[in-house]
Amino acid sequence: MSVNYGSKRIVVGAHYGLRDWLSQRITAALMVIFTALVLAQVLFTRGPIGYEVWAGIFAAQWMKVITFSVIIAFAYHVWVGMRDIWMDYIKPVWLRLSLQVFTIVWLVACAGWAIQVLWRL
Repeated sequence: MSVNYGSKRIVVGAHYGLRDWLSQRITAALMVIFTALVLAQVLFTRGPIGYEVWAGIFAAQWMKVITFSVIIAFAYHVWVGMRDIWMDYIKPVWLRLSLQVFTIVWLVACAGWAIQVLWRL
């Protein structure tokens, strides 16, 4: 008699496993490195820190590219976490889908706004 394990697999909840765990760690590490970089620039800046100094920190093209990458990483980091929360704790499918769509729209809007601010400097 042949047994076919896994043919009736039920997929529920946050089932993405290793990929999501790894993406959370990588994006978090990227954000920590970025925070250390900005903190180092602030600590080694002489004089009062105002708008001009902040704009100067983010004015270089390499800093804009790194900041852009961190904004995207942050949005993905939040998406993975919120999606897992919605999938684990919200049982009605219509409500879970609505919250997921709202989260995506909100994150895209926030990332777009942050990138617009960044490239305006």
